Amino acid sequence: MSASTKAIASLETELTEDLTTEWPVQLTEYSEDLPQMDDFKSIVLNHTPLLDVRALLEFQQGAFEHAHNIPLMDDHERHKIGLCYKQQGHDAAVKLGHQLVCEQARMPRITAWIDFIDRHPGALLYCFRGGQRSKISQQWLVDNGRNITRLKGGYKAFRRFLIDFLDDLPTQLKDNNIQPIVLAGRTGSGKTIALQQLDNAIDLEGLAHHRGSAFGRHASPQPTQINFENQLSMALMRFMQQPNRALVVEDEGRNIGSVSMSSGLFSALKSGPRVIVETPLTERIRITHQEYVLQAQSEYAELSQWAGFMQDAFKRIHKRLGGERTQRVLATFDSAISSQIATGDTHAHAEWIKILLCEYYDPMYDYQLEKCQAPVLFQGSIEEVVDFLKHR
Repeated sequence: MSASTKAIASLETELTEDLTTEWPVQLTEYSEDLPQMDDFKSIVLNHTPLLDVRALLEFQQGAFEHAHNIPLMDDHERHKIGLCYKQQGHDAAVKLGHQLVCEQARMPRITAWIDFIDRHPGALLYCFRGGQRSKISQQWLVDNGRNITRLKGGYKAFRRFLIDFLDDLPTQLKDNNIQPIVLAGRTGSGKTIALQQLDNAIDLEGLAHHRGSAFGRHASPQPTQINFENQLSMALMRFMQQPNRALVVEDEGRNIGSVSMSSGLFSALKSGPRVIVETPLTERIRITHQEYVLQAQSEYAELSQWAGFMQDAFKRIHKRLGGERTQRVLATFDSAISSQIATGDTHAHAEWIKILLCEYYDPMYDYQLEKCQAPVLFQGSIEEVVDFLKHR
């Protein structure tokens, strides 16, 4: 018997015991007109704090910015109630839910909800569909002296609102005469540095928590695809509220690490002209060293962990890099690691960075630039590009 089959059998046994055990159960009685709202746009624009009462597993799969998870039911309780619903129907599931989350079990959860509400006045409450779980939580809070409004339609409706906004963004950009501008440049030229100085830019790499290359993964995980889409939608919605005539994005692929943009949105963002950051090689090496060595190493507890990640990344590109260059890069990388361990100095890493920039990334950039038909509006240093875009 497989582990999953055993788990289901165990769950069914527990459920049978729960349903055959007679416990006094008092179902929740609801007040009239418990408040609801579905002005999702105001939540986005006002950065409204949210109380998510779904189970932890649901929250980890996808949630919203400024949402805090304090479940009405834990994952195990939710599974049992879901199984009961399938076998016995709605009424039996509601009864079982009240039995599992009895007075003794519920008070710590209510106390945690109250603490969150007291720290975040104006917070809103939601579950998956804005139905049973959030309504029960809302009523229990009312019974304990706290009022809170729940999202009509819950997580599902809010999520649908955000996805619809992303789908409609290409049309909105045209209707509002907003021109996408793509910030391009060679690897290490400082595109992100320029981007972060602009008020009318969306940092796609920042939202994706990835540096956008084979070496771009952070030590901590990327957001789920759902969370990336939610955050991107919110960022673009806030952008659209400002009196901007241009939207600046970095020259990215459709996929950024493990997350991606829809083809329609990606095409719209990449449809505009290019502004190119031009940076001398010595400065590109310094910027790459700062980001991919110093900053990246600081994310790991041990130098060996970072070194292992980098060696795996070298292996992932070895076919495109070629056998001879792969061996040369790995040799200079290993030498730099040895030097760093011996002296504490990281400057030896500049050698393999230079090889990668000149012999791997630059040829790819030149090839892509040749294929690109978009006009170039401006070329210049980081400072010149920022000044151009700020005064455009």
